[in-house]
Amino acid sequence: MTCSQDGYHAVRFNPYLWPPNEQMTNDIGKAIFSKAGELGVPVGFMCMKGLNLHIKEIEELCSSCPSTTVLLDHLAFCKPPTTDEETLAFSNLLKLSRFPQVYVKFSALFRVSREKFPYKDLTSTLSQLVSSFSANRVMWGSDFPFVVPECGYKEAKQAASLIAHQASLSSEELEWIMGGTIMELFKGQWRS
Repeated sequence: MTCSQDGYHAVRFNPYLWPPNEQMTNDIGKAIFSKAGELGVPVGFMCMKGLNLHIKEIEELCSSCPSTTVLLDHLAFCKPPTTDEETLAFSNLLKLSRFPQVYVKFSALFRVSREKFPYKDLTSTLSQLVSSFSANRVMWGSDFPFVVPECGYKEAKQAASLIAHQASLSSEELEWIMGGTIMELFKGQWRS
């Protein structure tokens, strides 16, 4: 029996749901992360309070299990940096590109932008992500259903395309981000 036969295609690590004083690198976290790699199941990280709080754990897990695919949800909650701490967080995000199994979700733009729709302040962010990770390790996501009251699904998709255009990404890079990456990552798991 595989996870996909049971209907599971990925696992999410939310560090704020771990027991008090425990880290994602505890024995259970390491075992789940390792098993996910064995099963070909990606592990997403939801670092809502900031990447800097969890960067060491993510790096340790990536180093110990290079076969486990990692998805960093919502740009690892890195906003366009305006402070030293935010600059460090974004730098740490870009440095994770050294792990070939790490992918970044260019998602929930309304959560990470400092501006209203169409979130144009994320242009440099996307450009740097693609430069560091390449487009085939970046994927768009809407954060449905939460995006609906913010700007709407269709508009969120349009914003991503507009930002990509402003970042001077090629049409091929945009195709990777808007569907190619996720289709490749979850190959054979899509139903018609």
